[in-house]
Amino acid sequence: MTRWLTEAVPRGRVAAFRTVVYLFVAADLVIFTPWVRTRVSVPGDLYQPLLIGRLLPLPTPTETLVTVIFWALLLLALLAATGRAPRLLGWAVCALYLEWMIIAMSYGKVDHDRFGLLVALAVLPTAGRARHGDTTRTEAGGWALRVTQIAVICTYFLAAFAKLRFGGLDWLTGSVLARAIIRRGTDLADLIAQVPYLLIVAQFGIVAFELLSPVVFFLPPRWRHAMVGFFYSFHAVTIATITISFAPHLAAMTSFLPLERVRPLVWGRRLVRRGSPEAATTDAPQPRRAEVDPTPADPGPVAAGAGPALDDQAPVVGRPAGP
Repeated sequence: MTRWLTEAVPRGRVAAFRTVVYLFVAADLVIFTPWVRTRVSVPGDLYQPLLIGRLLPLPTPTETLVTVIFWALLLLALLAATGRAPRLLGWAVCALYLEWMIIAMSYGKVDHDRFGLLVALAVLPTAGRARHGDTTRTEAGGWALRVTQIAVICTYFLAAFAKLRFGGLDWLTGSVLARAIIRRGTDLADLIAQVPYLLIVAQFGIVAFELLSPVVFFLPPRWRHAMVGFFYSFHAVTIATITISFAPHLAAMTSFLPLERVRPLVWGRRLVRRGSPEAATTDAPQPRRAEVDPTPADPGPVAAGAGPALDDQAPVVGRPAGP
């Protein structure tokens, strides 16, 4: 079990995953959860902190507190994405983002798609230094990725458990997807909803896929990547039909992928070099030089009295000695 948990991975994969996660944190602040800043206008009496917020305890959000967290987290996440000071910046981002999520989820709604990302932020500082493209294998980095993978799969499995716990078998045969389509469905969802019993079949399929998601750990790498691709396709359909993105979960799920093969900066440099005048000059076909046979040509027999031979120092064959 310990060997499986700490299976070594290339440091380049850890570096790439770290960049993906921290860049997503920065994007999350300005794209997906900027509404957290509006919580300061809500009366403090409506702030009901999560259990962790009551245990620490954390202060009731104020405009100053939320603004400081926003700008500090944005700056530190961008710095952490470079891979510099992975422990110091990693722990700082983890703490600030956790507080950001506590503020966001303490007003009556808790999103379960944040679990894998929060676990990734908690374990990445333990992976140590890692450089993009480094093929050296690391067990510490392997442990960080494995724990994140477990959190991603627990998100699926525990979601199915919650459906059956609170909704029972009625969740499978009820109108869950129909209500979601009525509330936030797209034109594509309206077309799907017209097919008889298709939404019921989809609900059975969703629960089955979530319950079977741990199978991904028992598959060989090729099939594992195919199953992860199916996970992504499931979320693509979800976005296209009921506009739910699960973006933090998708960022954490990249822990399954061989990210060390993705080198956008290297690819960009190659494109720039190919488009530069120097590269065009270098790549242009050069004029072909005349080939010279290194073997001297045979001068043929030298007639008597015809002049010196190839070697001026050699005597001329047939010439009499003396004057």
